[in-house]
Amino acid sequence: MRSGTVASLATQAQGVPQAASRGRRLRFQRLVRLGLQASDLLLINLAFVAAYYSRYLLGLGGDVPDENFVELPAYLPVEAGLTLTLYAIYHVAGLYRRPTRRPLLEETWALLQATSFGMMLIFAAVFLFRGFAYSRGLFLIAWGLVLAFLVASRLLARAVQAVLRRRGIGERRVLVVGGEPLGMTVMHILATEPGLGYRLMGFVQNGDAGDLGRFKRLGALQDMPQVLQGQQVDEVIVALPSSQHHLISDITEQCQREGVVFRIVPDLFEMSLSQVDVEDLRGIPVIGVKDVSISSSNLLLKRALDVALAGLLSLALAPLWLLIALAIKLDSPGPVFFVQTRLGKNGRPFPALKFRSMRVDSEALLPRLQSHNEATGPLFKMRNDPRVTRVGHWLRRSSLDELPQLWNVLRGEMSLVGPRPPLPSEVEQYQEWHRKRLTVAPGLTGLWQVSGRSELPFDEMVLLDIYYIENWSLGLDFQILLRTIPAVLLGSGAY
Repeated sequence: MRSGTVASLATQAQGVPQAASRGRRLRFQRLVRLGLQASDLLLINLAFVAAYYSRYLLGLGGDVPDENFVELPAYLPVEAGLTLTLYAIYHVAGLYRRPTRRPLLEETWALLQATSFGMMLIFAAVFLFRGFAYSRGLFLIAWGLVLAFLVASRLLARAVQAVLRRRGIGERRVLVVGGEPLGMTVMHILATEPGLGYRLMGFVQNGDAGDLGRFKRLGALQDMPQVLQGQQVDEVIVALPSSQHHLISDITEQCQREGVVFRIVPDLFEMSLSQVDVEDLRGIPVIGVKDVSISSSNLLLKRALDVALAGLLSLALAPLWLLIALAIKLDSPGPVFFVQTRLGKNGRPFPALKFRSMRVDSEALLPRLQSHNEATGPLFKMRNDPRVTRVGHWLRRSSLDELPQLWNVLRGEMSLVGPRPPLPSEVEQYQEWHRKRLTVAPGLTGLWQVSGRSELPFDEMVLLDIYYIENWSLGLDFQILLRTIPAVLLGSGAY
């Protein structure tokens, strides 16, 4: 037997357990989808029956007169119509396409829209046919219960999946092709969003580059066949810059030979997809570049939100400000507030306010501590910084030291949501692509603060800031503000 044939048979033998593993994962994913659909059908009916009993027997919304009382069997056609309508709408809305893979807030919003639309359709159809005295309150209660039941079922499904994935069940092992900055962005998302169901094995990249922070380099592009087999990779995500797109055909051929799913992240002329504007010219797609900065009208909306929320928070938290000021004064000598020059939008300096959490000579002591720096890039971070006071440790852990920056927000120097305001000394060390984060006002909180805080490498922080700038929306700001609450309460990554 020729050596080539032997090698081929050996490769096929290695691929058998890998293919079987992928088959089990695909069957698991199908089982999850079918289970979720069956659960939704059951819960919609349970919600409708519960709404009936709440309205007619418990008198929720007021007692029902005897002449208007309707038995449950008379509602069965309505219940069946509602179940089928919602099931169809959920399918069209893509709620079963990638169950539990999207963020919970996004999935809840999609459920709210789809359920509301379906309920309005049934409500309109039922009241066009007034065969008996239908209860409008019943439909309102059913709408709320359907939403509550389905959101609860998805929370339970995510919890079960999290337990199973910790045991390696239903998890997809993924390899990223390409390093920074595009590949690092993809790897950060995979590593910080466990709900997506990916397990990041590492990345491959040509050149002499090593690991990128916590992300392991597993070899060069020519090592892909060995990496795919050795790591039992299920999926490859190609995240190469446009200058290396000529390599994609070889990569996809290798994936096809190994039976591995591959996906490609477009990087048109080093642009993110949010920068691409596609128009239809009589069937011909015409690609242009959108303005990725926040528009003037959106800036006004964002500013109005900043002023309203910062004003309300300042008034509501005034007693807490006084308690913190008293604790600082009793704990160590020095002023209550710490004023430091930071750079805002377009690099303009401004005096950033904080509650003092360090000794008054902290700036003079910094050069002695540089060798203990635990952060990457131009930042300085140290878990057990000896300059931090006793009250300061608590303030930093809870992020309460940043409360006075609400005044910076009211003055227009900062926003509630945005990139972290940098020091001038940090900006001097920026690479050119880092400077894009200076195109908007800095924020009290931001995307990286709710995605790992001080645990993230500097380049990942900047990539998240750039993503925020290119994809800003009012909804994104609200999501970040909501995610800030558990991040602050848990104190994860803060020091």
